[in-house]
Amino acid sequence: MGKFVNNVDEFFKFCEDNEVEFVDFRFTDIKGAWHHISYRMSAVDAGLLEAGLPFDGSSIENWQPIEKSDMILKPDVPTAFLDPFTADSTIIVICDVYDIYKEDLYERCPRSIAKKTLKYMEESGVGDDAFFGPENEFFIFDDVKIWSGINTTGYRVESEEGEWSRDTSYEMGNMGHRPGTKGGYFPTMPTDTMVDLRAEMMQVMEDVGLTVMLGHHEVAQAQGEIGIKFGGLIEAADNVQKYKYVVKMIAHLNGKTATFMPKPLYGDNGNGMHVHQSIWKDGKNLFYKEGEYANLSPMALNYLGGIFRHSGAVSSFTNPSTNSYKRLVPGFEAPSILTYSSQNRSAACRIPYGSGEMATRIETRFPDSTACPYLCFAVLMLAGLDGIKNADVPVGPMDIDLFELTLDEIKEQNIPQMPRTLREALEGLRSDYEFLEPVMTKEFINAYRLYMFQSQVHEDEARPTGFEFKTTYSC
Repeated sequence: MGKFVNNVDEFFKFCEDNEVEFVDFRFTDIKGAWHHISYRMSAVDAGLLEAGLPFDGSSIENWQPIEKSDMILKPDVPTAFLDPFTADSTIIVICDVYDIYKEDLYERCPRSIAKKTLKYMEESGVGDDAFFGPENEFFIFDDVKIWSGINTTGYRVESEEGEWSRDTSYEMGNMGHRPGTKGGYFPTMPTDTMVDLRAEMMQVMEDVGLTVMLGHHEVAQAQGEIGIKFGGLIEAADNVQKYKYVVKMIAHLNGKTATFMPKPLYGDNGNGMHVHQSIWKDGKNLFYKEGEYANLSPMALNYLGGIFRHSGAVSSFTNPSTNSYKRLVPGFEAPSILTYSSQNRSAACRIPYGSGEMATRIETRFPDSTACPYLCFAVLMLAGLDGIKNADVPVGPMDIDLFELTLDEIKEQNIPQMPRTLREALEGLRSDYEFLEPVMTKEFINAYRLYMFQSQVHEDEARPTGFEFKTTYSC
């Protein structure tokens, strides 16, 4: 698959051939959410695409103040693809945000930050290309109810696959085939109820330009994953946005609800976004060195060492929700121990099995899909580049099952761990941010940290939970 257009002329020809009525311009905020504005096709010309589209930056959460609200969307025309869900023919174009006051890419635009990161890597001389391969897991539920108030809080999700549904009465009868907790990896129908849904998702993903390789039921009940081809840093992040859009919409149109929330089910596996990474130069994979452990080069280890050394600050971007850290607990294939290993899924970094230069890469397994993909990939790369600069060496390799280690054993062996909470991660960012400054401004870093404290940490810490009532009400 890939691009549908390469330039402005091809864009207008493509629109004409597909009888496009609307152009939908999209951009990403710091939470990773897509926003859009739709123009009539008749109002779009080459001049508009070149100059950009004005919009109100103060109406986007944690962006511009109202007295400096005017911003510009700069369309990236080769990202164009047809929206598969609109009633009228609509073409989507992904945009960067331009700051008219500083006459530069906007310092709080995640996609612009990712572009600057790629440029920084190239200017540093380390490499001229970088490949990222995210793996986004998701749940599909039949129903979700959420409530929160001064005297009440709670949620309830429903799925015909859930073991809690064994005694539920259904119109057509309860057939009894369910994966059970942690029993969902690769069962066939009828236990796997999502085969046709995933197939529809995979087909539509190809329609929007993704190269789809596989799809399967994941370990948890009601959980799935679809594998798509890796891409360059910007392309891979764009693809995550497309992927999430398609999954949510296909579920929605089939009367279901999809979520990428890291830990929606207590006691079952959560959703991750494993990120495969490699840096190349002059057509050569710099992470590959034949004969070394898992054919991993010293540069790759230094890159990984940088990610681990900056793990607090890194995880504030790769795992930016309080719910993220409910996934990163032992026993659910969500690694929090900062070491690496070949083919070992209990380590924070796995070196996937593969033969030769083309397949050698690292796979960081702790990120999740609450991360803005542009910021996630940018921060992983910036930490990695700092690790190369400082010749950081990670702990490892460790080929044992790390989930079997006790906390005391981890401490005795001086194995570093991921932060336990988002507060801890953000405190790490407070004291460790210099490695980000070649690309991110100090103003953005401070604004991001304060925003995450206010919107996530403080709001979460102030609320009593059902578990707290269960354990402390009668004290």
